[in-house]
Amino acid sequence: MFVNKRNGIQQKVSFDKVLRRLETLCQEGSLDNVNVPKVGQTVISQIYDGVTSEEIDNLAATICASMATTHPDYDSLAGRILVSNLHKNLRGLSFIDATRKLHEAGILSQEYFDTVMRNSEYLNGIVESSRDYLIDTFGFKTLLKSYLIKVNGQVIETPQFLFLRVATAIHGDDLESVKETYDMMSRLRAVHATPTLFNAGTKSEQLASCFLVANADDSIEGIFDTVKAMALISKRAGGLGVHMSNVRARGSRIQSTNGVSSGLLPFMRIQNATCRAVDQSGRRPAGCAIYLEPWHADVLDFIQIRKPHGDAEQRCRDLFPAMWCPDLFFKRVIEKGQWSLFCPNECPGLQDAYGDDFVSLYELYEAQGKAKVTMPAMDLFKRIMESQIESGTPYMLNKDQANIKSNQKNLGTIKSSNLCAEIIEYSDKNETAVCNLASIALPKAVVKNQETGEMEVDHEYLAKIAGILTKNLNRVIDKTFYPTEQTSYSNFKHRPIGVGVQGLADMYALLRLPFDSKEAEKVNKEVFESIYYGCMRSSIELAEKYGPYESFKGSPLSEGKFQFDLWGTRSDQLSGRWDWDTLRNRVTTFGARNSLCVALMPTASTSMILGNSECFEPFTSNVYSRSTLSGDHIVVNKHLIRDLVELGIWSPALKDKLIHENGSVQNIPEIPDDIKCIYRTAWDIDPISMVRQCAGRGPFVCQSQSFNLYVAEPNFNNLSRAIFAGYKLGLKTLSYYLRSKPKSSTVKFTASQQTPDCVMCSA
Repeated sequence: MFVNKRNGIQQKVSFDKVLRRLETLCQEGSLDNVNVPKVGQTVISQIYDGVTSEEIDNLAATICASMATTHPDYDSLAGRILVSNLHKNLRGLSFIDATRKLHEAGILSQEYFDTVMRNSEYLNGIVESSRDYLIDTFGFKTLLKSYLIKVNGQVIETPQFLFLRVATAIHGDDLESVKETYDMMSRLRAVHATPTLFNAGTKSEQLASCFLVANADDSIEGIFDTVKAMALISKRAGGLGVHMSNVRARGSRIQSTNGVSSGLLPFMRIQNATCRAVDQSGRRPAGCAIYLEPWHADVLDFIQIRKPHGDAEQRCRDLFPAMWCPDLFFKRVIEKGQWSLFCPNECPGLQDAYGDDFVSLYELYEAQGKAKVTMPAMDLFKRIMESQIESGTPYMLNKDQANIKSNQKNLGTIKSSNLCAEIIEYSDKNETAVCNLASIALPKAVVKNQETGEMEVDHEYLAKIAGILTKNLNRVIDKTFYPTEQTSYSNFKHRPIGVGVQGLADMYALLRLPFDSKEAEKVNKEVFESIYYGCMRSSIELAEKYGPYESFKGSPLSEGKFQFDLWGTRSDQLSGRWDWDTLRNRVTTFGARNSLCVALMPTASTSMILGNSECFEPFTSNVYSRSTLSGDHIVVNKHLIRDLVELGIWSPALKDKLIHENGSVQNIPEIPDDIKCIYRTAWDIDPISMVRQCAGRGPFVCQSQSFNLYVAEPNFNNLSRAIFAGYKLGLKTLSYYLRSKPKSSTVKFTASQQTPDCVMCSA
């Protein structure tokens, strides 16, 4: 049999060459747990005459991926094979060569290309191609599918070229900052959000992630201006939050035409169609959350728009409904009081008020008899819970807490969050709020104490990385393309950013802490205090150099109040690790460059790239299936496998038990109790524990948190218990999605059934 090499030469198939290639990749990656002869024999047994070198690599990677449940080293080897294959296909292409090709293809901006050419020798010299091998199989496949730029279907970038493109696009000729950012990302310590990775340095340089659009006014012109803004933002890969509480309710009189309004829902169907039509250039579907306050007379229709059944004309299943709830609503539910629904056209000002001002105005309209409907507050709350159980939505956020605890409270009333319920910013008809995001890989902050040998968190490191991201995201504000005038006006005036995290569950696993333990709660608070401190310190340093953001005067920060002050956290409740008093004096003297700094966003795609669990969530399972073009692969929690291998109890039989238990270790007798505690999944953890952790880190999160509620079998009692726990603890976001287990389990395959020796040939 002959193999067709990349240079066009035919050569006899050699088992020794295959073996040497695998051995070299294992040695370079210190992969001591791979049975190289077995992998090599399996590869040789499944190749055919005329096979190409690339096909052999893909086959070897697929076989290794199918064996990854034996030990994580097999997954690492699969990734190394794929990376090596890409490097060989690019035939020594340098970063500068790749930049020229992308420019010739019309992809890069002239400004970025000129910057690279001015600094070509330096930029070429800092590329560390070997760092591509730090990325695991599915991280690399994610990059290959959606992130690395292609020309005529051929990948031109390596992961290192991508990271350097982003760093250079952000910092330009500031080569010290370029290298700092490149090193940070290439070592997988942190990563910028997907729009930044997609668009940095290109002609479509829209780098922001989130936009909060205000419905301009209750008119045809205003509503369709909002739809136009939605389309322009979605076109450039931005996620949307739109507040619509000012649109008059169904049945209200239209004075200009002497007609009757059809209400909110018909306009939402137009917004729904817009989201379907504008798919972010085919890279990912558009996303939009619509925010409504619970006093709006169309609220009963609104909360049902994503239900999987019912009249299709009453549904908008491409939109995400979100409730923007004042404290008064929750108090009426607790007191089993009545709740009144109003039309904003007949009862103006409700969406513009919060706290005591809202209560006074709401009760005035009630006293004047202006309610369209009056119902028990508990009935509406039950209808919301029912919709959440059926569809996972609406989101639930606390309007009063979002405003009271915001550093933007001096701007006016904040009326919505964003698509993922973690951005809390002011917007109105003249300005559309924007946020630029990045996330810190928390596992990289876990180090071994040289004296005790115990694993611990390096807080100085966390604060440093948070500071670098603050500087980067502040630059993104200046560099990004703005799809509308309102977005540009808002972002330059307030300069908010969102530093988030990924891999909190991985961090706990490395620290040997159960997710729901008191020790984890303590680590959680201290980690986010360090991140917030690093962000604020960096933002104040930027203000010393460039001046504070334009709307700084009158903000809580201008009065020396940090986020934890707005939560009522005393100094003796802080870790004592950081000198907040000195920082307070500096912020009142010099100001801050950014109105907001920390936002805990979902990190699904970028967590895949860096190989971490998503954002601050528990492991949702210890075993799951990943789909690729070559088939489905069983993936087991890498930390769990290492622990069980070290204990000497990991085996195919135990793997099959784990699959049978849907990824839970709780009912497997062979697994020790301490391991069971560490690897509880989201379904094994009381949701109240997760609520407490959100509240624990809340004083250091100046925006909010995309907090998913995991309730295996949700009902009114357990769901309302979690929602009201968050309400009583002062959370801004009470629930993003409700995640529940499916009513029936999928067919369980044993490992031997699911991962045959030849995945490529399995039916």
